[in-house]
Amino acid sequence: MANEPTVPPTAAAPVLPKTTATVETYGTTTSPPPKDLDLRTSASSSDAEAAAVAAGLSSLESRPSTWYSYLLTAEFWAVIAVGQLLSLCITATNTFTTFLAGVGTNIPAFQTLFNYALLALIWLPITLRKHGARKWFSVVWRDGWKYFILSFLDVEGNYFTVLAYRDTNILSAQLINFWSIVCVVTLSFLLLRVRYRLLQIAGILLCCGGMGVLLASDHITGVNGGQGANMLRGDLFALLGATLYGVSNVFEEWFVSRRPVYEVLSFLGIFGVCINGVQAAIFDRTSFEGATWDGKVAGWLVGYTLCLCLFYSLAPLILRMGSAAVFDVNLLTANFWGVIIGTRVFGYVVHWMYPIAFVLIICGLVVYFLAGSILGDSKKPWLGASQREGVAGVGTAKLKGLREARRQGLVGAGTGEGQA
Repeated sequence: MANEPTVPPTAAAPVLPKTTATVETYGTTTSPPPKDLDLRTSASSSDAEAAAVAAGLSSLESRPSTWYSYLLTAEFWAVIAVGQLLSLCITATNTFTTFLAGVGTNIPAFQTLFNYALLALIWLPITLRKHGARKWFSVVWRDGWKYFILSFLDVEGNYFTVLAYRDTNILSAQLINFWSIVCVVTLSFLLLRVRYRLLQIAGILLCCGGMGVLLASDHITGVNGGQGANMLRGDLFALLGATLYGVSNVFEEWFVSRRPVYEVLSFLGIFGVCINGVQAAIFDRTSFEGATWDGKVAGWLVGYTLCLCLFYSLAPLILRMGSAAVFDVNLLTANFWGVIIGTRVFGYVVHWMYPIAFVLIICGLVVYFLAGSILGDSKKPWLGASQREGVAGVGTAKLKGLREARRQGLVGAGTGEGQA
């Protein structure tokens, strides 16, 4: 379905006003400009930028398009590629965790602590350099509690999911993990004003169908069957972990659409270290007694940390270019990659249903974006029509609008840049 044009590109005039401030001199005394001049100029620039973004987005959306137009864009393939890279990261962390569990090193909270520490070490210096100390402390004062909630949801989602796999079988845990997609779609609809089209719902259901084929194959081959140690407790932990994951994904999408990625990841690392450190000190103390500590364990912990850090660093890109729903359905292929890697590492055998399941999930993602806007899910409804409340960062619709406005000469070069 082609999008009907709203504002023709030729109707937009240059939107940046030419502000000139004259300073009169009398003898040797120079009269300073009015104190509110900077505020007025800043407001004028903000209004001009919003108008430029609106004109740029209108120009992009009014171009002739077909139902498959978005599928031909580089951004669509970037969403698929980044999503599969994230799935491989998840598969790698699961593999390293399996290695650790195989030698009796079961320390779910402690092993994730290094990931949050690495995030803080990488992104905090960048944030301080970009913001400066004064602005950074103002962000802590204003938004610190929000970042604490985001970190808490993320840490506990990781922790309860790991606990679930201890007590229930993998089949039950993965089936319950579908609940995270339900949470994402529901919360996005209720809180973020996202309105899903029928094709998007169909795409999500098709992806879930592909995951169902994966689970059916595993059940047939006996890979994830069996009786868990405490099925009821494990299922409840899995349900709680999936809920926390869903809420944290929606919350993070809201954050990275409004704030720079380096700021979000730095606070996620800082508060994650604090929360996870306390949790590890309380719940992992007894696990240290029977754990194995040698060179192999150290190598597995390093591999786990690097893969998980890469996962956290790339996740904001897909949350900006796509959405929390796209993020979650992309991760459904992690089981497929897990078996492929398992054929080399653990001696798994690829069942004939696995390639079918993988194709179904990818087809579901294609269907999700059919007949949608050329901007895909990067245009966030909670940021307004001109995305004024958002950040002009990598993958955002606001940055695309600014670039289109610059291309048409509607805004000066460099306006709105410098926000990652």
